[in-house]
Amino acid sequence: MAKRIGITMRVDNASSHNEPRDCLAQDWANYMTKVSPNTFWMPLPNLSEAIADYVQHWQLDGFIFSGGNDLGSCQLRDSTEFTLLNHALRNALPVFGVCRGLQLLQQHANGSLRQCERDVHVANVHPIHLRTDLLEFNAPGQANVNSYHQWAVPQHTLAPALELLAASSDGCVEAVRHRAAPIVAVQWHPERKVNPLQAKLDRNFLYNTLQLEN
Repeated sequence: MAKRIGITMRVDNASSHNEPRDCLAQDWANYMTKVSPNTFWMPLPNLSEAIADYVQHWQLDGFIFSGGNDLGSCQLRDSTEFTLLNHALRNALPVFGVCRGLQLLQQHANGSLRQCERDVHVANVHPIHLRTDLLEFNAPGQANVNSYHQWAVPQHTLAPALELLAASSDGCVEAVRHRAAPIVAVQWHPERKVNPLQAKLDRNFLYNTLQLEN
C-alpha cells in the first residue's frame, strides 16, 4: 500500500494583501512526482498544537520537514513543527528533514546553532564528507551538494541524541540521524536543482527514511 506523507509549509506574508500565507515551493510537487510517483503526499498547514489531530485524521505514515523560515522567525510554524516532531517521536513515525528540518532537530534536542559563512553556504555548491559506515545504502565518501542556509549546526555541538552522517569541510553538520527514532535530516535541498550524484544520494535518504516503495 502506498505511503501517505505530509510535507510542512513555510509561512510568507503577501504584502499586497497584508496577510500571512502557508506555502510550499512548486519544486516539491515536481520532486515528489519524479522521485516517488507512487507516494500519496499532502502539504501540512501551520496549525500549532492542532497539527497532531490533523495528521491523525488523515492517517499519515510519515513527514517531510521542508526548508524556509529561520527558527524563531515564525512562532506559528515553530509550534506546528515542534508539535509534529513530538507526535512522530511518540508514534515512531519516520521524518525526513530538509535544511531548517535539520536545525529543528538540533534545537529540539537542546543543541545550538550558529551563523555560517555566507560565501560557502548561501546559494552555493560545496563538498560534504559522508560517514559511509553508518549509511544503510551504498554511498561515496564525498559528494557536492547545494546549500541555501545562513544558520548551521557546528559539528562539535551536535546534540547527543543525534548521530553525524555528513559534514562540510568547515565543520558544519550536513546530515544526521536520530539515535532512537526513524528520523534523518540533511542540510541541503533535494527538491532544488542538483547534480546526478546528489540526486542519487537524496533518493536513497528519502526512500530509506520514509520506507517508501519503488
